[in-house]
Amino acid sequence: MSQLPGIVVTGASGRMGQMLVNTILESDRVKLVGAIERTGHAWIGKDLGIAMGGAEIGITVDDDPLDSFARAQAVVDFTSPEATIEFAGLAAQARAVHVIGTTGFTEDQLARLEPASRHATIIRAGNMSLGVNLLVQLTQKVAAALDEDFDIEVVEAHHRHKVDAPSGTALMLGQAAADGRGVNLPDVTESGRDGITGARGKGAIGFSAIRGGDIVGEHDVIFAGEGERVILRHVATDRRIFARGALKAAIWGQGKNPGLYSMLDVLGL
Repeated sequence: MSQLPGIVVTGASGRMGQMLVNTILESDRVKLVGAIERTGHAWIGKDLGIAMGGAEIGITVDDDPLDSFARAQAVVDFTSPEATIEFAGLAAQARAVHVIGTTGFTEDQLARLEPASRHATIIRAGNMSLGVNLLVQLTQKVAAALDEDFDIEVVEAHHRHKVDAPSGTALMLGQAAADGRGVNLPDVTESGRDGITGARGKGAIGFSAIRGGDIVGEHDVIFAGEGERVILRHVATDRRIFARGALKAAIWGQGKNPGLYSMLDVLGL
C-alpha cells in the first residue's frame, strides 16, 4: 500500500470533489492522503467520510494545502481558476503532479500556470474523458478536410449549476477546429448571439451553451454546409469518466519531467 501514489483532492466537498474521493477510495492503484477545502468551510477539521455522509475513513479535511501536498505524489484539482493558480505554485513546491480539471480560465490566468510548470508536472484538460479527447482529434481532422463553405458550430449542454460558458470542453473543440483550419480561435469566435446580430461571418466558429437540470455533459460539433451537415457528438452520462481520467493522468504523471501536459499526452493521442 505504501508504494501507491498518494493523492490529495482539492475542493473535496464539491460534486467532482466527492466523485474523485469515491473513485480514489475504490481504486487499487492510488490512495487518498488528503482533502482540501477553503478556510471557513463547514467541513474543515471533520473526517472526510463522515462529512460526506458515510463512515469514518481517517482523512481530516484541511485548509492548509502545502502541508497536505507535501505528503502527496499528486494533487487532483477541479476548483476555480484563481484557486488552481495558487495550488499550482504550492504543488510545484511539493514536487507533486498537479492534475487540473478546472475550467473557465482566461488567457492571462493560463499564462500564470507556466512558472509552476517549470518545476513540476502539470496536466491540464478541459475534459478528462477518453471519448472527448478522441472527439477533439476527429474535430481537427474534419475541420482540415472541409473548407469555409462549412460553418462550424460547437453546441454544449451542462447541468444548471455550471458557472462558466462556453465549457472547457467546448473551447477544446473550438481550438481543435481552429487548428484544423489553420486560424486563430479568438479571431473567428462567434458566441452570445442575441437580438439583430447580422449574418454569420464566413469562417466563424460559433459556440452555443445550454444549461439545465442534471445534464452531465453533451457536446456536438456541427459542420453545416449547403445541403448537408456533418455532426460529431459525445454524450457523458456518468461523472465517473472524468474522475477515472483524472486518476489515469495522476498515475501517468509520476516520474515525468516538469512541464505542461494535456490528456492527449496521457492517452498517447
